[in-house]
Amino acid sequence: MRDFVTINEVGPRDGLQSQGKTLDVNQRLQLIQALLDCGIRSIEAGSFVSPRAVPQMAGTGELFGQLPQRGEIAYSALVPNLRGYELAREAGVRSVAVVLSATETMNQRNVNMSLERTTEVCAELMQRARADGLEGRAYVAVAFECPFEGATPPAVVESLSRRLFEAGARKVIVADTIGAANPASVRRVLERLSDLDAVQLSCHFHDTRGMALANVLASLEHGVREFDSSIGGLGGCPFSPGATGNLATEDLALMLGAMGLDTGLDVFALCDAVQVAQVLTGTPLGGHSHRWLQRESAKRREVQHA
Repeated sequence: MRDFVTINEVGPRDGLQSQGKTLDVNQRLQLIQALLDCGIRSIEAGSFVSPRAVPQMAGTGELFGQLPQRGEIAYSALVPNLRGYELAREAGVRSVAVVLSATETMNQRNVNMSLERTTEVCAELMQRARADGLEGRAYVAVAFECPFEGATPPAVVESLSRRLFEAGARKVIVADTIGAANPASVRRVLERLSDLDAVQLSCHFHDTRGMALANVLASLEHGVREFDSSIGGLGGCPFSPGATGNLATEDLALMLGAMGLDTGLDVFALCDAVQVAQVLTGTPLGGHSHRWLQRESAKRREVQHA
């Protein structure tokens, strides 16, 4: 049996939240269905944040009530505070995620709280999720570099990660929020967490500097078998200067498959999902491999119809 790698699709949340165009619930459901059609089975579907702060995420409670295949798909939602957590529970969400930035300034800019207070809130939410029988997922953002404070010490990432695990997080996602990581810095952080079961860790990379896949490879070498990605490279953090597109799902799936790792995804079907995302957002999309995948997909269709 081939080694399995989980691809957690974050386009419907992290991807859409930074777009100028706000999609309605039906349009968001259309995007999610296109992703499911590719074989994706883990999706961060939305966030329970204030619609005034992030209007692109308005209606997430309604969205969760209409999600297809709810019993078969690992859907998760971002919750910024206790109010968001309660709304997520009311909507039937079974997996909640929090975001803890690793620097003081980023927390102040992102959630208007200190690093200490944000850590306390995230830990409380992870404790609550554990008590309520929900899966708790915790992002450690700007884990490699902060746009305001520069390089993030690996010891800080380690300390925050362990605090979140102690509070009840089932998974910690080490996040390269502005795409500043490189394979050496990835190894330095993951080495500090090497005593943990690799199933407890995931990584989230942006391709701002073109090194996302190299960083995935470094993470694989440390046993990580779950990664976030976004269809067509859609998105980026709206509160982080320079945080352009996420790692494209099609690039990640293609590389992993070529390496002999199983993702369960149809890489050629991902071309169709990219097209759906482009039409819905009005934004040109596509990772490094997209044009090649389009050509190969067209060739396959020609053969099938010959």
